[in-house]
Amino acid sequence: MTVIEHLTELRRRILISIFAIVATASLCYWFAPDIIRFFLHYYKDVTHGKKTAFIFTGPLDAFVTRLKVATYSGILLALPVWLWQLWRFITPGLSKREKKYAIPFILSSLVLFAAGGTVAMLILPKALDFLLKAGGTELQPLLTADRYLTLVLLMILAFGLAFEFPVVLVFLLLARVITTKGLRRRRRYAIVGIFAFAAIITPSQDPYSLFFMAIPMCLFYEGSIIIGRIMKR
Repeated sequence: MTVIEHLTELRRRILISIFAIVATASLCYWFAPDIIRFFLHYYKDVTHGKKTAFIFTGPLDAFVTRLKVATYSGILLALPVWLWQLWRFITPGLSKREKKYAIPFILSSLVLFAAGGTVAMLILPKALDFLLKAGGTELQPLLTADRYLTLVLLMILAFGLAFEFPVVLVFLLLARVITTKGLRRRRRYAIVGIFAFAAIITPSQDPYSLFFMAIPMCLFYEGSIIIGRIMKR
């Protein structure tokens, strides 16, 4: 394929992905109040039911918040579509034998993203408790819906993407961009980089989120080395 053909194919894949996100976001818009209510339970648990609602400070804030919740939820629901489009874009550069990994690639990506989102929701109460008490008893929380929901949704997205780490490594091994020998040799640097990455990407910036993201990524790194050796890379 020529450069123009590659760009045309890329545009086609991006448009399909955007259409899928718009479709799922439109569906999620109608269920946004239920999604907001679900996330509110975590805040109620941390505050022991003392805080039962969020506030908004502008006439457009409630509508914008609902759009934001629908958009983030749509991105998550459209995950299978844009992962498939990504795979279809890169498969022309792979051999026939390597193309057979399409289904494992999609399934493992979905499972790992779901696992990352689940970890984010499990660690959310601890993260909220740390953040709400960080200023001491003199500071009382009065959160707006937009900021709280943005934090929660970004945590789910950040953990989901971070848990895709082994898929990226295995793909690079498959494409012979990296080798297991190189991964073993750079293990110490990789661990430092993983903790630095986790410290930067976690929206809550609390120690619980950092360790619950970094430690699984370190384990994924070791697992990728094992998989690479099995694949003789």
